[in-house]
Amino acid sequence: MEWKSLKGFGPMRQKALEARGITAPEQLLDRLPTGYKDTTATTPICQLAEGMQCAFEGRIDGPAHLHRAHGMTWVSARVRDDSGAIRCLWFNQPWMKQQLREGESALFFARIVRRKTGLYAINPSLETERRITPVYAQIPGVPQKLIRDATSSMLDACECRETLPETLLRRHQLCGRAQALRQAHFPQDVQALSQAKRRLAFEELLLFQAAVSGAALERPLGTRIPCAGEDAAAFWQAQPYAPTGAQQRVLQEIFADLAAPTAMARMVQGDVGCGKTAIAFAALFAAARHGFQGALMAPTEVLAVQHMRSAEALLAPLGVRCGLLTGKLNAAGRREAHAAIAEGRWDVVIGTHALISEGVQYARLGLVVTDEQHRFGVRQRTQLSLKGESPNVLVMSATPIPRTLALVLYGDLDISVVDELPPGRREVRTRIVGEEKREALYAFIEKEVRSGAQAYVVCPLVEDSLPEDECVSATQRYEELRAGPLRALRIGLVHGRMRSAEKEETLRAFEAGELDVLVATTVVEVGVNVPNASVMVVENAERFGLAQLHQLRGRVGRGERESWCFLMAQPNERLRTLVETSDGFAVAKRDLELRGAGEFFGTRQHGEPRMPALMLCADAALLRETQDAWREIRKNPDFRVEAEVIVRTARRRFEKEGLDLAKN
Repeated sequence: MEWKSLKGFGPMRQKALEARGITAPEQLLDRLPTGYKDTTATTPICQLAEGMQCAFEGRIDGPAHLHRAHGMTWVSARVRDDSGAIRCLWFNQPWMKQQLREGESALFFARIVRRKTGLYAINPSLETERRITPVYAQIPGVPQKLIRDATSSMLDACECRETLPETLLRRHQLCGRAQALRQAHFPQDVQALSQAKRRLAFEELLLFQAAVSGAALERPLGTRIPCAGEDAAAFWQAQPYAPTGAQQRVLQEIFADLAAPTAMARMVQGDVGCGKTAIAFAALFAAARHGFQGALMAPTEVLAVQHMRSAEALLAPLGVRCGLLTGKLNAAGRREAHAAIAEGRWDVVIGTHALISEGVQYARLGLVVTDEQHRFGVRQRTQLSLKGESPNVLVMSATPIPRTLALVLYGDLDISVVDELPPGRREVRTRIVGEEKREALYAFIEKEVRSGAQAYVVCPLVEDSLPEDECVSATQRYEELRAGPLRALRIGLVHGRMRSAEKEETLRAFEAGELDVLVATTVVEVGVNVPNASVMVVENAERFGLAQLHQLRGRVGRGERESWCFLMAQPNERLRTLVETSDGFAVAKRDLELRGAGEFFGTRQHGEPRMPALMLCADAALLRETQDAWREIRKNPDFRVEAEVIVRTARRRFEKEGLDLAKN
């Protein structure tokens, strides 16, 4: 079917859809709703709470009022039921004043927010019937109704082929794909939606595991590096501290992989401060000791430079020659670096994406290390590993991921967990802070800075958004602090929309102590190591996942100072998890239980496959069920035909995503 056969899709709207990767109407079926507006059940007004998006009924209690100020208009009205009342606000919709008649009853759907004066319903929609309406990701210039109508037309016109064997559907009590897609887009009730989500999530997880486990089975013969216990002993004896038991265990696992005939593909997970970097350097040292080159790729230039400094301190005294390759080198420096790598004069090369650029040739690449794994797509890891003859690959991640989920998402990798912190590591004291304590917080920051410390202030947005959005933006907070309560301090701003060079320079200045306070978005979540920073403030903390908040908290507490993390929000059970524990894996497990796997990871990383159903529904029980199902299918000869069908489907699905899993 072509766009011209659908009403309302002219060239401009087609272009807007293509910008989001939707090039044919059939693709709308795979673009599942991001949420639903459910008006089939209402919530009594007395039970409305901050953060809810729900339907409620009530009568208009008094006249509606139209307000104008600061170039903005809004309508306000009070809605009451037998249990209580709530103030409703409609921004930039002056016509609502005429539609809200005093004493009349109506059905509303709204997002509930808390302001200083209490709870408010923001931009409530007036509903005429009880139903579950899909809500799709916004595409500028393409109205929601148009997407809904086109999707409905495609469901009627397209033949939705079944992707899973019938025996598998029966064994796991799954509905057919056609039914699942129809109910996922236009559910008849909550139960039907739940069954559709489960079916689509099961399929996506099973196919993903089939793809990545297939890649694991196809691991090539690798570069064999005969590491042994004496290599580990030589490294640890030269360090100023004794290794933890977890560090020694994980290094042994890596050495066993390096000495094996097949190429290593291992992920090392561990909380901030557990000593993963030392493990990586120990592996690079062992590779160099046996005549092989190593490469360490970091996601940012700032982190690459920090790793270079660490390498000079830890590896250079052991005779390992290290060099730095980043995009900032001038032409002469780049030529010299390329020559040093190609001629083998550098044993360990540390850098950013420049390590995989076309002109870089390695002399005898035996080990590839990528830091902060979730910041690199699979394709980037593949590109670096292709620089040698099947070199060993070690990926590091400070993002704690529950083991069940890690085995699904990184099934092509063996997993090691560094589950022990070095003795003496300071715990970051975490507090939930209400708006009424903001002035005291700023006074505390100023006092800490006067004593020689530094502070982060992290915001969820780059710039101001809609007036009804209560989130503070990084740009707004930066201007407020610079002109107001912290004007005596040196304040910097960094966010993802800045030019790369400008962003790197600001981060470098903060690291060098040239800035006292850094206002930022989550670009500082990983890859920033400033031991002097002792205060982390997270604005609108309720907008972040627990795992992400734990990552942000890990930016402080890296030096000798007592460190603090202040979560600006109203207290709730979810945020109290961070107050009660500093164990990143316990935090991540709770986050997965509360929000599901898709929300756990947030937005899709470059190079990762899309998992629409996973973002709708993927709890720990379903992850285990699909793991068990795939394990049984793979190992049981009676399911050989099923396994072949699933693998073929998985390859087609993820090759469309541009993902070369077989080479991973």
